[in-house]
Amino acid sequence: MRLLLGTLLATALGWTPGARALDEEYRASSYVFGTLVEVTALDDDPGRAQRAVARVLREFDRMHRELHAWQPGPLVALNEAIARGEKDIATTGEIATLIEDARRLSERSGDLFNPAIGKLVALWSFHRDRPGGPLPDSAEIARIVHAQPRMEDLAVNGNRVSSANREVRLDFGGYAKGYALDQAARILRDEGVSSALVNVGGNILALGTHGGEPWRIGLERPRPVAGSADLLGTIELANGEAIGTSGDYRRFYVVDGKRYSHIIDPRSGYPVAGVRSVTVIAPPGAHAGAISDGASKPLFIAGVAGWRQAAQRLGITQALLVDDEGRVHMTPQLEKRLQRKEGTSARRALR
Repeated sequence: MRLLLGTLLATALGWTPGARALDEEYRASSYVFGTLVEVTALDDDPGRAQRAVARVLREFDRMHRELHAWQPGPLVALNEAIARGEKDIATTGEIATLIEDARRLSERSGDLFNPAIGKLVALWSFHRDRPGGPLPDSAEIARIVHAQPRMEDLAVNGNRVSSANREVRLDFGGYAKGYALDQAARILRDEGVSSALVNVGGNILALGTHGGEPWRIGLERPRPVAGSADLLGTIELANGEAIGTSGDYRRFYVVDGKRYSHIIDPRSGYPVAGVRSVTVIAPPGAHAGAISDGASKPLFIAGVAGWRQAAQRLGITQALLVDDEGRVHMTPQLEKRLQRKEGTSARRALR
């Protein structure tokens, strides 16, 4: 499933020294969404932590099946019905809600965040387990771009969906990892677990603290060269904050020496160049995970020249961009929190 799109830049590190005595820690992992997921829960009742984590992993497995962008399931069925020109299509309540939530984010981003361009994603071969050439036909790219599939083409009435544009093909790969984080947080809280770290392929949400200290997260340097540090630095997260990253270095292929990544600019129909990664931190809230995941895409697509404005439009105050030369740009709010590795330079933004 193409939920690996928000590529790995954040990984959990060891715990902060000097923290108070910890509750029992239970950790489990699985491979879903095309990536490794890991859930760590702290609780004075080991059985409760284990039950909560197991329930989270079962939910992830269900989402993997039902929100898959190209394997048979409810989302593929909806896309096929849209392509046939059907109206008033029955779908699941979850997909209907995702459409409405994603449409709001798409509107705020000026349509740079656009889950309706699944046909372009498929055309570039990212609806395959192993993407690669040959490159798509330029005339077909132009045809789809000219049709302008957008989230606003969709109308939702309860659990029924209609589309004014048959070129719409939904792909929630740029949003669903964050949505999964929010679902995990809901389940953990419902089960009575207040301290946990959920890592979905590098998109991370932190509940509570780890023994009274924040959870410490490492920010991986995208495409490090020999002799450079593997990490840009570390960030401390706690109490419902989420961090999400989009990058060009996990899901990509190279043709004739040129890199093509999975992040497609809906305006041109081509993979974005000039940016290696974008990381966004979202404050606590019911949609923290989804915001951290979804908001990183418009900043990535806007590029070095436009990411500041895209962040402002979305109300994002904590963001970091690594350009194609490896230079780090960040907002002042994130710069205050990042404990950088020695030798890491940064350019401030949103002054």
